Amino acid sequence: MTAIKSKDTRPEIAVRSVLDAMQVRYDVHRPDLPGKPDIVFPRRKKIIFVHGCFWHAHRCRYGRVKPATNSQFWRDKREETRARDKRNRRGLRKAGWEVYTVWECRIKSPKNLAASLSKFLAA
Repeated sequence: MTAIKSKDTRPEIAVRSVLDAMQVRYDVHRPDLPGKPDIVFPRRKKIIFVHGCFWHAHRCRYGRVKPATNSQFWRDKREETRARDKRNRRGLRKAGWEVYTVWECRIKSPKNLAASLSKFLAA
């Protein structure tokens, strides 16, 4: 598990490249905010988390995968991750931040991703 990266993952880099193409300025991995958000727009008070479907137990087909070995460990680990995500989102919203989550399965279409990101940033 030490080989699993928490920063600069492939989905995160894909989202950042779309934002770069949109010529939007942002910060990455702000340690002073709950959950160390992946992408932060300080002036707009908006945050984007980029979540892997398996690790954060998304409801898509990739997130519903149940490992055959050590299944109780993985079930507990993924539930803890979901609970931590919920706490972090709640804390950020209480602090006045708007939060948006980009799931790994949604980045397969850069055109749709760009549309959803620009809609979030414009709101």
